[in-house]
Amino acid sequence: MSYQTVIGLEVHLQLKTKSKIFSDCPQDYHGAEPNTYTDPFTLGLPGTLPTLNRVAVELAMMFGLGLNCDVSGFTQFHRKNYFYPDAPKNFQLSQYDRPIARDGFLKVAGENIRIKRAHLEDDAGKLTHPTYAPYSLLDLNRAGSSLLEMVTEADITSAEQARAFLESVQAIAQALGVSDATPEEGKMRCDVNISIHQEGQPWGTKVEVKNLNSFRSVARAIEYETARQARVLDAGGKITQDTLGWDEGGQKTFLMRTKEGEADYRYFPEPDLPPLDITPEWIERVRARMPELPAQKLERYLAAGVRGGDAQSLSLNVALSKFYDEALQGGADPQKLANWLLTDVAGHLTAQEIGIAESKLRPAHLAGLVRLIDAGTISGKIAKDLLPDVMSGADPAALVKERGLSVVTDTGAIDAAIDAVMQADPATVEKVKSGNTKAMNALFGPVMKAMGGQAKPEVVRERLQAKLGL
Repeated sequence: MSYQTVIGLEVHLQLKTKSKIFSDCPQDYHGAEPNTYTDPFTLGLPGTLPTLNRVAVELAMMFGLGLNCDVSGFTQFHRKNYFYPDAPKNFQLSQYDRPIARDGFLKVAGENIRIKRAHLEDDAGKLTHPTYAPYSLLDLNRAGSSLLEMVTEADITSAEQARAFLESVQAIAQALGVSDATPEEGKMRCDVNISIHQEGQPWGTKVEVKNLNSFRSVARAIEYETARQARVLDAGGKITQDTLGWDEGGQKTFLMRTKEGEADYRYFPEPDLPPLDITPEWIERVRARMPELPAQKLERYLAAGVRGGDAQSLSLNVALSKFYDEALQGGADPQKLANWLLTDVAGHLTAQEIGIAESKLRPAHLAGLVRLIDAGTISGKIAKDLLPDVMSGADPAALVKERGLSVVTDTGAIDAAIDAVMQADPATVEKVKSGNTKAMNALFGPVMKAMGGQAKPEVVRERLQAKLGL
């Protein structure tokens, strides 16, 4: 049978705060020894009280505004009660019916994905399970970290659309400085709710796939789970509302537990934190600090004449767009600059396994390289030969002058090279003169080679045609 897929995402972002969300314990625990970034409140010791991190609140406000959400009015924290080893307090401080952001949307490939809510909460610790060991290990460094959970409506219909949405969310979070949003470091995690149904029929029972740590895993989990549910229904079975895990090695889902309902968490208002009023004046102060969003960058690049796909790639990469914007100030053609940055430069960065921010390449130097080509001072081939040195920080104009690489436009020197090539290959010359004009390319290449790639191609072609009587 044919089924339609209904997908909703829950995205968790670790916020870029110096301290944890409800205490002054430092949050930069990455790479630290286990259980060295803790404090009495995080450990749930008796008599400790929470103090709300104002920076976390304002980062959440900024992110909500970036997703076109309403962030005004009162917001409140609740206790979400559950017992698990990675939650020493035996509850999570989260937001229930008064989230900090709500009713937003994000446009992805022309489609609006509605944002139901985004709310603040403290993160849990981390459990690891050594292979074949009869025990688990608990690290509470992450416990209490500032976390923002964003929940979409079930508007996503495919694995590809889910991946594109997550890329856009990551770009917004990074552009705003709200979160590093790096899945490989656990700073962006995703849960996926999936159900399928036949067209015209009520939606099916949803399952949740937890803690997917890469966009690729999200896409593959959706593809697998969609196919699995279809097999169950086709065989006359029923889908149960379960919480599933993702087996990266086996590329399949597995049962973790039967899905809890809201009543199981026994939510009640946090008695030690009063409701917080987010006023219009506060919102405007936060909005005034917001940098340019990826969607705004995309519009600007398109208006400058950059092709759609290239503009999209640049706008979604914070480091790349920053470099590109600085290089644009050097006066290079926007599309040609994008071509070099997204192809040749990207290839060198990949080979070196570094990002543009770690490279010694300077924006002004790349712009200068493109301008040298446009001015006819050097050929594209010479520019490619120079690129490794330019990537190491060298000034392309200085290299051209130092090595005498300016394009040769002297027709006398070019004519001499053409005469030598024609004399060495009379058969091809006869082919051209007999009407096979395409054969001229067999002469053009050797002439350029004889000139060391420094002759201006247009001049070579023009002089060659004249010599052949074309």
